[in-house]
Amino acid sequence: MTHPPDTGPAPVLALKGVSNVSQASVEDLGRTEVQLLAKQIGYNGEIAILSAAQTATNQNTWIGFMKDELKDPAYKNIKLVKIAYGNDDAQQSFQQTQGLLQEHPDLKGIISPTTVGIKAAAQYLSGSKCKGKVRLTGLGTPNDMRTYVKNGTVDAFELWDPAKLGDLAARTTVALASGQITGKEGETFTAGGTTYTIGKGGVITLGKPTVFDAKNIGQFNF
Repeated sequence: MTHPPDTGPAPVLALKGVSNVSQASVEDLGRTEVQLLAKQIGYNGEIAILSAAQTATNQNTWIGFMKDELKDPAYKNIKLVKIAYGNDDAQQSFQQTQGLLQEHPDLKGIISPTTVGIKAAAQYLSGSKCKGKVRLTGLGTPNDMRTYVKNGTVDAFELWDPAKLGDLAARTTVALASGQITGKEGETFTAGGTTYTIGKGGVITLGKPTVFDAKNIGQFNF
């Protein structure tokens, strides 16, 4: 399964009787990125977001949930100081990262919900004096980020796992074919030891995105 465009939604698979099997909800993708970074910076300090284009609907939706998550009292000591846009271009994202650090010398962390952006940001940080001081997380592929996790530039990041998505789709197909479910909202079924509920519009969501770090990144190849 090829990786989807960075500004597009999490991948879904359409099945007869079920509108789609989704890897992660847009809300989970937004909120969990804040949660990941907050842990890395000790719930204290200035942070920034390095997004794709200002017109990228999905990116903006994720950022909306990030802002909402930051309203929680748990993040009262975290301040979002800027949202920068690298337009899903490696060079622009690299330059935007440099600009963020120059403009905000007290910056503690960056969230980049785009695979192009997080890789470019990691590339800049890995060769700068900010390596290990400014934390970086967001959405990236294991193959793009492996070097930066191993050299200590990045502690943890996340993305949906295509293999798990395919597995759930296959199990959902069996459940449909056997008559265990029909695709009606509210129906439940068990797949791989986990119980799933068919949501509004016939959507089945696998769960929260997969977090990659030094302990597990070697297990993935995409």
